[in-house]
Amino acid sequence: MKAKHTDLEYLEKLYGTSGNQLIVLYGRKGCQKEELLREFCADKKFFYYRCRQASPEQQLEMMGDEIARAYGTNLTKRTYEEYFKRIKSGDPSKLVVIIDEAQYVAKKDPDFAEAIIKLRKHKLYPGPVLIILATSSTVWATQDAAELFKDSYRVEPLNFLEVVRNFPSLPVSEAVKVYGAIGGVPEYLDRWDAKKTFKQNICELVLSESGALHYEADAVISAELRELSVYSTILSAIARGENKLNDIFHATGFSRAKISVYMKNLAGFNIVEKLVSFETGGWENAKKGVYQIKDTFVNFWFKFVYPNMSDLYLLSAEEFYDKYIEKELDVYLERYFRNVCMEYLLILNQMGKLPFAVKRVGTWLGKTGSIDIIAQSEDRRNIIGFCNWNAPEMTMDMCEQMATAMEQAHLSSDDYYLFSATSFEPALQAYVIRDPRFKLINMNEL
Repeated sequence: MKAKHTDLEYLEKLYGTSGNQLIVLYGRKGCQKEELLREFCADKKFFYYRCRQASPEQQLEMMGDEIARAYGTNLTKRTYEEYFKRIKSGDPSKLVVIIDEAQYVAKKDPDFAEAIIKLRKHKLYPGPVLIILATSSTVWATQDAAELFKDSYRVEPLNFLEVVRNFPSLPVSEAVKVYGAIGGVPEYLDRWDAKKTFKQNICELVLSESGALHYEADAVISAELRELSVYSTILSAIARGENKLNDIFHATGFSRAKISVYMKNLAGFNIVEKLVSFETGGWENAKKGVYQIKDTFVNFWFKFVYPNMSDLYLLSAEEFYDKYIEKELDVYLERYFRNVCMEYLLILNQMGKLPFAVKRVGTWLGKTGSIDIIAQSEDRRNIIGFCNWNAPEMTMDMCEQMATAMEQAHLSSDDYYLFSATSFEPALQAYVIRDPRFKLINMNEL
């Protein structure tokens, strides 16, 4: 899979900036940062070193050996400062220096960080240089590295449009299913076979013990977080709807203080997130302190597989899918269809095809009802989006429920975008013809 255009564009812009630059480039496991770096360096002079799990002495020795081979030089000193004096582009062009999985050296040898800082300040290498410290450790990138090196860039999972582009043969409805099950992680998408059905892919990749993603949820959580049993207990509670701190406390038996610490860790690792209602005048009617699992595949696993693990080993993959996933899948996918519709509005906004320029987008979570999408201009004009994935058709009654939620949120609008993955009730279609404030968007348009 090719690297995202936005990621390449960012690195190219950084490369084109005069002087020396230093960036910490990070992304979750499976983000394929290596492919991004390969594509970026294809037409540039660069030095690449991949750090290993090794002692400081061995790491120093291995990097020195690779520099000696790359530049055909004999190293009289075995220090990082000496190494960075010997690298070169061979012409006036900017040299790209990439230290991949840099946490393995930076955490154990302070001399490395000091040499990198001197390299950025032109104290070791005279020519222009772009230094990229790449890592798959979100914790290191956002904590230790943030203190040492300041600037960072996160390689995000693919958005829905990019997922669709990777599967041009799939109907949009099937792409929504893929997006809602495994998210936009490039490594996962590379394993998905577009020639097979959604069920076949889930059975082979996720439910089968030999599947490439069968142990992935645990691997994601335990990559940097310890006490897997505690985190799994919390995530299981959230996945079954215990999504407030007090609910999680009663569901798990853990103290509130302990839960707060673990939730902070999960949020820092982009596994969970705290939902914040779009700010409106109806704050007294909004839900507060609601959590959800942010990582798509982890959410899918804890929703469908983790609570039914015994049957996973008793039933065939196909029987397990039919019993536990098939009936609940559409309800689960409603959240991801809303994300798709929100992304669609943002694309229209970028193209200048909305009634006005939008500055903020979000969801309002009410105590008795919610508003799927609120897109607001700088002068607080609103576009309201309402999404239907699961019902056989979007109806007038559904729209009236949205109107009730708008009253509770103290919101008004002259522009409504109604999204339906199925169809629209004839009465609603007839009403929209008479009221230009409403626009109907079906799956094909998405």
